[in-house]
Amino acid sequence: MSDRASATYPGSEAAAADAEAGDQTRDEPTDEHQAAAPAAAAPTEQPEEAGTETRTGAEAAVAALDAANVEHVFGVQGGAIMPVYDALYDAGPAHVTMAHEQSAAHAADAYGQTTGQPGVCMATSGPGATNLITGIADADMDSDPFVALTGQAPTEFVGNDAFQEVDTIGVTRPVTKENYFTSHADEVGGTVSEAVELAGSGRPGPTLVDLPKDVTNAETDVGPDPGRQPAYYEVPEGAEAAAVDEAASAVAGADRPLVLAGGGVRKSGASEALRAFANTFNLPVVTTMPGIGTFPEDHERCLSWAGMHGTGAANMAISHTDCLIAVGTRFDDRLTGGVESFAPEAEVVHIDIDAAEISKNVHADYPLIGDAGAVLDQLHDATADAYDSSDTGAVEPAAAGDTEAAGPSNAAEERYAEWCEQCRTWTEEYPMTYSAPEDEPLKPQFVVEVMDEATPDDTVVTTGVGQHQMWAAQYWTYRQPRCWVSSHGLGTMGYGLPAAIGAKVAEPDREVVCFEGDGSFMMTLQELSVAVRENLDITVVVLNNEAIGMVRQWQDAFFEERRMASEYGWMPKFEPIADAFGAKGFTLTAYDDVADTLEAAVEYDGPAVVDAHIDPSENVYPMVPSGGDNSGFALTEEQL
Repeated sequence: MSDRASATYPGSEAAAADAEAGDQTRDEPTDEHQAAAPAAAAPTEQPEEAGTETRTGAEAAVAALDAANVEHVFGVQGGAIMPVYDALYDAGPAHVTMAHEQSAAHAADAYGQTTGQPGVCMATSGPGATNLITGIADADMDSDPFVALTGQAPTEFVGNDAFQEVDTIGVTRPVTKENYFTSHADEVGGTVSEAVELAGSGRPGPTLVDLPKDVTNAETDVGPDPGRQPAYYEVPEGAEAAAVDEAASAVAGADRPLVLAGGGVRKSGASEALRAFANTFNLPVVTTMPGIGTFPEDHERCLSWAGMHGTGAANMAISHTDCLIAVGTRFDDRLTGGVESFAPEAEVVHIDIDAAEISKNVHADYPLIGDAGAVLDQLHDATADAYDSSDTGAVEPAAAGDTEAAGPSNAAEERYAEWCEQCRTWTEEYPMTYSAPEDEPLKPQFVVEVMDEATPDDTVVTTGVGQHQMWAAQYWTYRQPRCWVSSHGLGTMGYGLPAAIGAKVAEPDREVVCFEGDGSFMMTLQELSVAVRENLDITVVVLNNEAIGMVRQWQDAFFEERRMASEYGWMPKFEPIADAFGAKGFTLTAYDDVADTLEAAVEYDGPAVVDAHIDPSENVYPMVPSGGDNSGFALTEEQL
């Protein structure tokens, strides 16, 4: 048995010592990512709430969700969280019961990605809370707005190895933006209010409130505190004017400027500002995977997304730009490859709301700290002024919200004509094409393209993780933000189906399509029962190659084709499994049937699963080997 005598729950002497010692999870913790959770917030008296109504701590938690306009909660019932569930019986947000707590977290995460508002999940203590960890870590890696409420053993048992008792605060501290342990019913309403507000403020991220059962059963006359922020937390808006002017001069003086749009553009709602900036100055645009859709991929200056499996044109543009305007990206290794060879000729303008990301992976010559939309507007105006004061010619800035801007201006169009033409040449030289002989098994790329054609432009696409994720990113044309929902930093297999449930609950009037691989689908397919129970009209397309294909691809390329534990010839038939759950199953094996089968699946009123048997030898290209030079991407295995 573990030694629990020194359990460090918030409020204990050991916890205070840990905090004082600087128990940190990041090298330089910032407001957005506190390394150690503080003790629970002191009760806050609100004149409009205090003394007007007596309620339980559980009812205060639900009232706080209501006050924050939370409309849905995903979760799994259990002993320690039961009082909160009881409070939900006839009040508060609608509840969606999931089949597993990990899926509740993923559904809440996707809900947050789709709406921009915090997704909320609940679970009981012990295994309920620990089952949330993967989903919480996923939201943390991708900076998604997310709140978890967890039940806990009564306070008198905390630290004593009670039934279903685990140090949830200690376990989740490294993967939350902030977490809270409530020790008194008076703290619950304000703490839950703060957790929801903090999750969606500044750089979004997951927060967690641990709720001991005696606290949620106890009575209080202290209500929620909507909009409450921690006293220590400050959200930067615009960047410093002098820094913006310096960055603008760099942009105006460049010969080959390039915009790199990351997930922060979507999170800040800055897509319009991005488009106006790029269109005013005639700038080519590349996105990261989390930034997919922030700039329309059918635009002539969009080179799609960059990185390990990004397009050849995007990677070549990054490798040759002399001024990289990076917005809301943390420059992770799947984007950069080898940092030394990333954008080697460029001065880097880095816009980010979190100062901790500046020069963390890639040196920023011009750091601009602030909200992506606000800083882009600043840079837009300052760059126009920089053009006016230089010999490049005047540029008429776009009006606010004018995504097509007033141009591009003649000056910008002429100045960057050669650079834009070079980017178009790379697009033609490295097209995203594939061969699809009718006498060979289905190509997954073809399935993705046909599904794209069969659905509206605002369709939400969710994925698991693996080869299918890359094909869905490469061969679907994304024209709007918040249409691409996936697991990026953590790379969580099984994410796709619960994410589709969360996205559909959030956006019931939009089509939701989930691409999964067979190995990834097996990890959460029990959630089909939830989709059927809730009558959610989602379509799941399983790109079935009877393998965990990305692992198999790496084994073939780097491990002399030793396919240890990657071939899944034991996969079940997914059509009858879907039917058994009450969904509609389809099996797809022939090119002639693709369009009709996918159309039938989309038109089916309820959850549908298409088991698409694809070419098991098909691989994902382009590919930059891990740590490699992005300009040296491989188009075949022989080039690796």
